[in-house]
Formats: sequence, C-alpha cells, structure tokens
Amino acid sequence: MPVVLDAGLREEIRRSFDEASRDEEHFPSTIDPRIQHVQVLLKFFGDLTDKRVLDVGCGKGRFARVLGEQFPGADVWGLDISEEMLSFVPACVKTQAGSMTELPFAASSFDCVYATESLEHAVEIERAVSEMCRVLKPGGRLAIIDKNAEHWGRFKTPAWERWFQRGELEKLLQRDCREVRSEFLSYWEDVAPDGLFLVWLAVK
Repeated sequence: MPVVLDAGLREEIRRSFDEASRDEEHFPSTIDPRIQHVQVLLKFFGDLTDKRVLDVGCGKGRFARVLGEQFPGADVWGLDISEEMLSFVPACVKTQAGSMTELPFAASSFDCVYATESLEHAVEIERAVSEMCRVLKPGGRLAIIDKNAEHWGRFKTPAWERWFQRGELEKLLQRDCREVRSEFLSYWEDVAPDGLFLVWLAVK
C-alpha cells in the first residue's frame, strides 16, 4: 500500500530532520569536494557564474556550499523542509523552507536544479520530479543522486523512504526533459561503483 504524504506525515518528516540537524556525525555541514557526488555535479553543470542554482532538500547545504564557494558569481539556493537544517547553511547560499512536492518558486526560474539523496524522502516522487522540472528553465540541467532500489535493505530506513529503479526515474524525467541518462556512481574516483548509488542527468 503506497504511503500518502498527508499533513501528519509531512510534520513527522520535518521533525525527524529537525532532530537530525543536531547530529553532525551523520548529517554533516560539509562534504569533501573530491567525492564523485560533488564532481559529477560540477562536471554536468559546468561554469555556474551568473547562473541560478537550486539544491532541493539541501539539508545543511553541504553540496550548495561547495558550488557557492567555487562559483562566487552564482546565485545558489537551498530548499529544505527543516528550518533547523537550514540554520546551518552558509551565507553564500540563499535558503527557503518548503516541500519538494510544492516548490515555492516560479516556473522556469533556475538554470540548474539538483537533489542529492533527498528525493528518497519526498514520498510523492512523481510530483517532486515534476516540480523540479517545472522550476527549471528550458535548456536547464537537472541532476538527481540517490540510492538504487536493487540494494534496498542495506541500511535501516524510515517508513516513508523510497529507493529507485534506474528506469523508473528515467521515465519520470522523460516527461519534461529532452535528454535523460543515468549511470552508477561511486564515492571515490579510484573505487568502482558497487551499484548502491545512481545519478540521473537530464536537460529540459
């Protein structure tokens, strides 16, 4: 039976991330920019100077921090359901509290949009993907990094969390994007992917 994102579940998810914000060990404020999760974004997006970028489900803004620091001329935004998470986001990133399924931004207002291990918490996955595509400009680039459903069970997860089949997200992205591809992703360049992480890359 599918999980429904009602007001009660939305509040439960928000509270869980408010609590997680106090756990720096498992929810850190920074990330090593050498890891492939970061490098694939930098390579796919290219020069972000004068570009508007949105991190959907940004947490403490660890990915947005790297983009903002590497491209001071970029207009980097981070959205998260937890305002306590957003309190850790660095000054180089603008923040907005909100839901992945109801992005509080105008259509076609970002050059690049990405979600790193956050779509798995959206519950209404189809709606969240549609929203990311909606706020992306024509010709804009969208990246989603998340876990492969074929590896479900490797970690303890909350009841609402979902992992994804490779073709599942490709089909959702193809509704709004003219170019869609996916590939397996490792943490480190010199370590072969083990199949846990996938990155979906799309051009609207």
